[in-house]
Amino acid sequence: MNNISKIPLVVIAGPTATGKTEVAVEVARDLDGEIVSADSMQIYRFMDIGTAKPNVQEMKGVSHHLVDIIDPDTDFTVAMFQKLARETMKNIYLRGNMPLLVGGTGFYIDAVLYDYDFSGARADDVFRRSLQQKAEQKGNEAVHKLLQAVDPDTAARIHVNDLKRVIRALEIHRQTGTTGALFRNNNKHTYQEYDILFVVLNYERETLYKRIENRVDKMIDRGLVTEVHSLLDAGYHRGLVSMQGLGYKEIAGFIYNEYSFDEAVELLKRNTRRFAKRQLTWFRRYSSIKWIDMEKYDTINNVVEEIKSLWLTARYR
Repeated sequence: MNNISKIPLVVIAGPTATGKTEVAVEVARDLDGEIVSADSMQIYRFMDIGTAKPNVQEMKGVSHHLVDIIDPDTDFTVAMFQKLARETMKNIYLRGNMPLLVGGTGFYIDAVLYDYDFSGARADDVFRRSLQQKAEQKGNEAVHKLLQAVDPDTAARIHVNDLKRVIRALEIHRQTGTTGALFRNNNKHTYQEYDILFVVLNYERETLYKRIENRVDKMIDRGLVTEVHSLLDAGYHRGLVSMQGLGYKEIAGFIYNEYSFDEAVELLKRNTRRFAKRQLTWFRRYSSIKWIDMEKYDTINNVVEEIKSLWLTARYR
């Protein structure tokens, strides 16, 4: 039997459009659970449609945490998420309920499952100011190009206008001589406080891509364009990290007449497919996950029963 003194934790992850929310809600209802979101976009208020945030009906009375916790122009770090998520899950457990960590942001999940040392590379104020001045004089792209030269993988993940994260990545490289990914890998250790079942939902590629396209069409029908208009009108500019999220950057481009509406929709579908591919690549790094082939199950209830069975097996093996 596993160590029952540890906090039990079910992680339900997977690429976008695999039905994580629906599955997690039903699992939570059966296991007296509460859901902790591991979605880097659902943390933002006023961003509902483009983030596929569950509504009250979809939550079915299950408590959801770390959703709608900051405004779109507020800085938020992985270290902050780690602290909040762990505190939240401990409180759920102390209430006698089961925490479920649910979402598709791999780095957020990593931050909970591993004991990252986020302070390994100290802040260098002089270096930061020099890069900020460079950005002011020559534009954010000039600083982003510096990162591309030393850490192209990290540069590909960070938008050119996310100057804070670009500078931090350069700071890590300058002090450690390693890329951001290698620095994180060298500074993470398994967090020992949880008794974990980690499942990843997935579909065959063609089916997943069709689900993604249908999901985008539904977002458009629900009023994604109006949502992005409202955010821009409220002063949340395109350079914000939040506004670089899928759905928001593509529709903003349409609003600013950079391409047509049809082109914006196709761009969003393409970018979402690419994002799903990156998510799958991330999750394949884990050796202990249980893959759930959603096409093998006729109903959501059957998927839920499989996850519950896996949990009991893992809990009492």
